[in-house]
Order: sequence, then structure tokens, then C-alpha cells
Amino acid sequence: MRVLLDTHIALWAVTNDARLPKAAREWIENGDNIIFISAASLWEIAIKFALRRGRPDDMPISAAEARIVFDGSGFAALPITADHAERVAQLPRLHADPFDRMLAAQALQEPMPLITADPRVAAYGQPVVLV
Repeated sequence: MRVLLDTHIALWAVTNDARLPKAAREWIENGDNIIFISAASLWEIAIKFALRRGRPDDMPISAAEARIVFDGSGFAALPITADHAERVAQLPRLHADPFDRMLAAQALQEPMPLITADPRVAAYGQPVVLV
């Protein structure tokens, strides 16, 4: 099955962060799944890494480092297409974050499950999976 990871789930997975939910790890480690990371996640990492201010919740790695680690983990890249961008306009205004809205739109458009720990993203319903 093709599976899309929310940005934080992907980062927690590759940095062995204790916040990674067990259910997310099971999705990622299931050999039948192809794990995707969206270009939107790398964009989000790039912006938030540049804005870091020395707080514990800062982005832990740069987009360049994330891409290397994601590639090394065997995660596949999901580009942002015009269809994905158009799908964002069809989403209800449940969440204001543009990166999360793009991830939800991609999950719906592809379709593939989006694994997230964010209840606001999960509010979009299927195919978003709250772990």
C-alpha cells in the first residue's frame, strides 16, 4: 500500500524520537507499504528550520539533511502537482496550516492514507489516519 507521512511523523521516524506513536512505526515498518514523503514536507522543514529560535520544538534538521535521511530510509518522494494544488481548494477550512492542507489534499487526490499525530489534520477524515 502507498502511505504518505505527515512531516512530524517522518521526522520522528528518522530521528528515533520517542514521540513517534507505535501505530505509526507499524505503518512504516510494514514491508508491504511504500512510504512517501511529500515535497510539501521538505518545504515546511526548510521554512521552519530557517526560522528556528533555539526552542525545544524547533525543526531538528534542515531540508537538505532531511532529504538525505528520508532517501536513506527508503522513503519515496511525492511531488506537488497541479492536481494536488487544485484539490486544496476543495478542502473545508478545518485547518489553516498550508503544509498540512497540501498533505491532506495529496492524500485525497492520490489516494493514499496520510499518517498523522495531529488531530486537526485528522479532522479531514478518510484517508487521514490519526495515530
